[in-house]
Amino acid sequence: MSSQKPASRAYAEDFAVEDEVLASARRRGEELGCTPVSAAVGATLRALTAATAARAVVEIGTGAGVSGLWLLGGMPSDGVLTTIDVDAEHQRAAREAYGAAGFPHQRTRVIQGRALDVLDRMTDGAYDLALVDGEKSEYPEYVTQATRLLRAGGVLVVDNMLWHDKVADPAARDDVTRTLRDLGKQLRDDAAFTTTLLPVGDGLLVAVKRG
Repeated sequence: MSSQKPASRAYAEDFAVEDEVLASARRRGEELGCTPVSAAVGATLRALTAATAARAVVEIGTGAGVSGLWLLGGMPSDGVLTTIDVDAEHQRAAREAYGAAGFPHQRTRVIQGRALDVLDRMTDGAYDLALVDGEKSEYPEYVTQATRLLRAGGVLVVDNMLWHDKVADPAARDDVTRTLRDLGKQLRDDAAFTTTLLPVGDGLLVAVKRG
């Protein structure tokens, strides 16, 4: 049983500090109705890209660019973020955020379209890290595609894997909760990955693809 206290959880969630560019992107995302990752999740993403020196990252769900800014912040200066979203307005906001942060346009590939259609055309084993944060009902298919796209030693990151505290509640049996709960257990038990579930934000599952 975890000994973490609510005050410590809140302190950890607020530990990362966002600059004005990130804060502006967050406000824009909230205005557009796309929920940005928390600062704690963002800082974790930045740490993961920095630790793996990730030069090729694919993100499923662009939002208004908050998660992309954190990912780019940890990547090497020649790293490229490929981000996919079906909503053109979200992507326009993300492009503005990347530009405001000073990232050259060649550091990002912003692709509009249904993620499963786009992912199917991407190259096997070409990515160092994949972030899944799109349509929850399609998470299992995203994970299947991301597994194919990742190199050996690549990192799969799946957001919202505690889903508003519902995943931990056996009584919560709605379709989204069951999908995420089953997916988490599937990845935990999959010998192809080394997996952990972090209680940051709305739950961040991190799985390293074995060679």
